[in-house]
Amino acid sequence: MRVREAQLPGIGHKVEIITRNCDKISIIIHHDGRRELYYFDENDHEECVASVQFDDAEARQISAILGGMAYKPKELERVEAALDDLIIEWCKAETGAPAIHHTIGDLDARQEYHVTVIAIIKKNQDKQLNPGSETVIDEGDTLVMSGDGNGLKRLIREKLTAIEA
Repeated sequence: MRVREAQLPGIGHKVEIITRNCDKISIIIHHDGRRELYYFDENDHEECVASVQFDDAEARQISAILGGMAYKPKELERVEAALDDLIIEWCKAETGAPAIHHTIGDLDARQEYHVTVIAIIKKNQDKQLNPGSETVIDEGDTLVMSGDGNGLKRLIREKLTAIEA
């Protein structure tokens, strides 16, 4: 995720975020506490396709919801207890990531990262459960992986995230 911040003299503060999935949002925080959230076209980051405005109280409540402080599903609590350190993570292979055009076997996910790729959702939405080591990873494919948090973070950072020049 890339984050850029800027002061807006006389208005407040602006934060632009481009996610791993290449979605772009901008948040403007006004001096009076209002927040404006803008969502941009996935193919044209200059074209705003939706916006919403929140007052200070609404923005704080949404922040708590997104941060997981306002609600935690009961089933999730049970799963976390049962699985302990096992995490299931979904990650889209970014444009320019080292894993693009390589196979799952090339990732060396199990040996190097202690991670198992349990499914791939191809860019065309075809789903492959329990993909074999010969399965090729294409740009925009979403990998569903299980493992411990550290191994997953390393694998995502080193193999599925675009290398910035």
